[in-house]
Amino acid sequence: MAGILNDAQIGELFSNNSLFSEVTLDDDQIQPASLDLRLGKTAWRVRASFLPGKDAAVQLKLDRFALHQIDLTNGAVLETGCVYIIPLLESFDLPTDISASANPKSSTGRLDIFTRVITNHAQQFDMMPAGYSGPLYLEVSPRTFPIVARTGSRLSQIRFRTGQAVLDADELLALHQAETLVAAEEPNIDGRGIAMSIDLTGDENGLVGYRGKRHTGVVDVDKKAACDVLDYWEPIFNRGSRDIVLDPDEFYILVSREAVHVPPHHAAEMVPFDPLVGEFRVHYAGFFDPGFGHVAAGGAGARAVLEVRSHEVPFILEHGQIVGRLVYERMLKKPDALYGADLKSNYQAQGLKLSKHFK
Repeated sequence: MAGILNDAQIGELFSNNSLFSEVTLDDDQIQPASLDLRLGKTAWRVRASFLPGKDAAVQLKLDRFALHQIDLTNGAVLETGCVYIIPLLESFDLPTDISASANPKSSTGRLDIFTRVITNHAQQFDMMPAGYSGPLYLEVSPRTFPIVARTGSRLSQIRFRTGQAVLDADELLALHQAETLVAAEEPNIDGRGIAMSIDLTGDENGLVGYRGKRHTGVVDVDKKAACDVLDYWEPIFNRGSRDIVLDPDEFYILVSREAVHVPPHHAAEMVPFDPLVGEFRVHYAGFFDPGFGHVAAGGAGARAVLEVRSHEVPFILEHGQIVGRLVYERMLKKPDALYGADLKSNYQAQGLKLSKHFK
């Protein structure tokens, strides 16, 4: 049977020694359909991002490319524009029928922190093949704000699956007709997923989004509501045109036009870059847990917050333009705790919303 493992099944992987941790798990570390990963004790600043390749371990590349080590036990500043490799507290000895994939956590994406999980012998980022046994490392590169991180900080999350659980176009249409996955009059559904478009009308004050400021103070990734919004963000307002020019190398927080719903027996992920709709990347943090936007879990009207960065050229976004697609997968079992009411989740029932770090 194909599907995403739920919270209880992830717990079982720890019980049967398929997953390990150097220290006791945090109480809320296991999410409805994913596991949060925690930073270890040391960060290596490296010359450049890398993949070890099928014949090498990550440590061999660190021995070659590391510039210096940073002790994270009491917290340390990670600077913008630098690349760091950090061993994680969790490691794997996966069964031969279980694979895994990783993504930045929502709060990580909204801070424009670029993260990717690396394994020994990896030829691609964020993917752990079935049966992988060994340590995990996280590549961390703050893009807009310098950050403070420490041992135990949680910047990335990982999902476990058996088989091929992605819904095809016909299955996705049937699920939408039964559950209303996006609040759109004419949903755009094909083999790549269900389309999401951008909202540039703004809220009651005309606020449509935020652009990250440069040369700000640091953001402590473990402290909620500690930073003043205007010290880090420039608000963007609708002045009548309902469009926005994305400047290259600038970072924007915008919001989807559609409310999103992930039924309890499914999980979703947003495709981060689709060259067919424009030269920009949207949504670094791609996981939507079971129960996101679910009415019974307090999520009525939850919209997708989009982390947007243009590539080499300026790009004009107009209201209602497609900016990404959601892919849905089956869960093996309904999670014991749904995203939202069961977990006091930070972003349930959200509209346009910055990360939890801002007042």
